[in-house]
Amino acid sequence: MSNAPEGPPPGFLVWRLSMKWRVAVDRAIGPFGLTHAQYSLLGSLLGMQQSGLRPSQRRLADHTGLEPLYVSKLARTLETAGLIERTTDPRDTRAVQLSLTEEGRAVTLRAVDVVRELLDQQLAPLGGLDGADTEAFTRTLTALLDVPIPAVPGSSNKSTKSSKSSKE
Repeated sequence: MSNAPEGPPPGFLVWRLSMKWRVAVDRAIGPFGLTHAQYSLLGSLLGMQQSGLRPSQRRLADHTGLEPLYVSKLARTLETAGLIERTTDPRDTRAVQLSLTEEGRAVTLRAVDVVRELLDQQLAPLGGLDGADTEAFTRTLTALLDVPIPAVPGSSNKSTKSSKSSKE
C-alpha cells in the first residue's frame, strides 16, 4: 500500500498555477502590447530603478529567473518599441545596462496596476493581497524558490558506471 497522497503531486499543481497565472497576465496586459515575459522584465526593471539601480541585462536575468539570452532578446524588442534604453556599462564595456524610457515607465506603471488588481482577485481565496494566508503562501513560495536547482539525478552515477564498465 502506498503512502503517496491522493490527487495531483505538488510539482504538477505548481506548474498548473504558473500556467494559469501566465495566461491571466497575458490577457490582462495584452491591451498594452506586452507579453508576460516582457512585463516581468519591465516590472522588475521598474522596481530596481525605484531602488536606485541601473541593472545590467545579466543582473536583470538573475533577478527574473529568465535566461540571459532571452533577456537580451526581450530587451532588443522593448528597445525597438521605445520602452527601454540599452547602453554600454561604463565600468564594463561587455555589459549592457537597461533603463526605462519615459514611455516605458508610463506603460509599466499602468500594467503594474492592472496586474496588481488581477493578483488581488487571484489571491481572494487566501484573503487577497493583504491576507494572512497570502503572507504564509508567499513565505512558502520564497522558501521553495530559495532551494538551488539540483543536478540531474543519476548524472554522476552514469559517469561512474561508464568508467567502471570501461575498466572491466
